[in-house]
Amino acid sequence: MKLIKFIFLFIFLQIIFIQAEENKRVYVIDISGDIDLGLAPYVQRVFKEAENNNVSAIILKVNTFGGRVDAATQIRDAIINTKILTIAFVNKRAISAGALITISAKKIVMSSGSTIGASTVVDQSGTKASEKYQSYMRSEMRSTAEKNGRRPDIAEAMVDEKIVIKDFPELDDSTKLLTLTTEEAIKVGYCDFVANDISEILEHFDLKNAKLIYSETNWAENLVRFLSNPIISGILIMLGIIGLLTEIKTPGWGVAGTIGLISLALFFGTGYILQLANVWEILVFLIGLGLLLVEIFLVPGFGFVGILGIILMIGSIFFSLIGDFPVVSENEISNALIQLAASLIASIVFLFLLWKFLPGIPAWGRLILSTSENQSEGFISNPGFTDLVGKRGKALSQLRPAGIALIENKRYDVITEGEFISRDDTVEVIQVIGSKIIVKKV
Repeated sequence: MKLIKFIFLFIFLQIIFIQAEENKRVYVIDISGDIDLGLAPYVQRVFKEAENNNVSAIILKVNTFGGRVDAATQIRDAIINTKILTIAFVNKRAISAGALITISAKKIVMSSGSTIGASTVVDQSGTKASEKYQSYMRSEMRSTAEKNGRRPDIAEAMVDEKIVIKDFPELDDSTKLLTLTTEEAIKVGYCDFVANDISEILEHFDLKNAKLIYSETNWAENLVRFLSNPIISGILIMLGIIGLLTEIKTPGWGVAGTIGLISLALFFGTGYILQLANVWEILVFLIGLGLLLVEIFLVPGFGFVGILGIILMIGSIFFSLIGDFPVVSENEISNALIQLAASLIASIVFLFLLWKFLPGIPAWGRLILSTSENQSEGFISNPGFTDLVGKRGKALSQLRPAGIALIENKRYDVITEGEFISRDDTVEVIQVIGSKIIVKKV
C-alpha cells in the first residue's frame, strides 16, 4: 500500500512539474540591423510587458554592426533595470552599440564564429569622435560590465585601443580596438557558453519546455520609427515652416497653418517619445507659436513680436534635433544644423516656385480669373457702390487687408491697399473697382 501511495505521489509531482515547466514563458527580442531611436521604445515596451506577465527569461537575438549610441543606452537601461533573467544571444556579431546592449544582459551566449566588440564612437563618415565622447562611452561600457560582474578593462578596451589586456597575450595589442571571437570571449568571461540555436539556450537554462513568445513591433512603434527617419523629420519641419510662413502672408488662419501645426506636432511628439525633445523645448516652441499668433491676429504689420516667435520656434526645433544626450558631439550639432538649414532652404524655394509657377498651371487657371477687367473693354464699376466713394464708416472687424465695415448703417465687404486697420477704427471709401470697395483709415 505504501508503495502504491509513493508511486501515485511521484506521478502527481511529475505532472505538477511538467505543468510548471509548460507554464514558463520566454520572450525573444530581435536586435538586428541598424540600432536607431525607433528600436528603443519597442524594447522598453516588451520589457514592461514581460515584467507584468512574470516571464522566466528574455532572450535578445543580437546581430548588428551598431548604430546610435543614445538608442543603445536607452535599451541598456531597460535591460539592467529588470529583475528578469536576460540572455544576449550573439548570432554572428555584436559590434559597437551592439556590444553595449550585449554586455548589459546577465548572461551572454554566442554562436560559433561570432564576434563582439569594436565599440569606439565614430561619426557618419567613419571619423573617430572627440575624446569627450569616447570617455562617455568608456564609462558606459565599464559600469555595465561591473554591474554584471565582468572585467571592466575588457569592456573599455573595446572602446579605447590604448587599453591592453596583458594577462592574455593574444589580446595584448595597443594599436587595435578589442574585438573578441567566440573562443576569446569564453576565455575572458564575456561568453557563458556556445549555442547555435535558441533550443540549446533553453535547455542550458532549464527552460526547454518553456513557451517562446516572439515579440513584434506594433503600428505605433512602426509609425514612430518611420517619422524619426531624418528624411521624414526634415519633411515635417519643411511642411511646418511652409504652413507658418504662408499664414504670415495671408489674413486670418487657414489650411496651410493647420497642416504646418500638425507637421510640427508630429515632429515634436516623435522627438518626445524617443527622448530627443524635452518639455522645455516644447514649451519654447509653444511660446514662439503664441508670439507668432499674436503678431498675426493682434499686432498690425509684422515686426519684433513675430520675429522673436520665429526665432524661438526655430531654436526649439534645432535643440530637438540634437536631443538630450549627456555628451553632444560636433557631428550631431553639424547634422542638426544641416538638417534644419536644408528644411529652411527647401521651404523658401518651394514657396518661391509656388508663387512663380502656380498661376501658370492650367488647373489653377480654371480656378481663378486670369484676365483683367478694364474700363476700355467695357467693364465698369458696380453702379450700386460708386456712390460710396468719399463716405465714412467704422471697421466691424480687423482689416488685414480685407474685412467688414459699417457704412451708412449697412455692412460691406471692404479691402485696404495693404494697410492694417483695427476694429472700430474710422474708415473712408477712396475707390470702387468692380465689386471691390477700397478704404483707408481716417
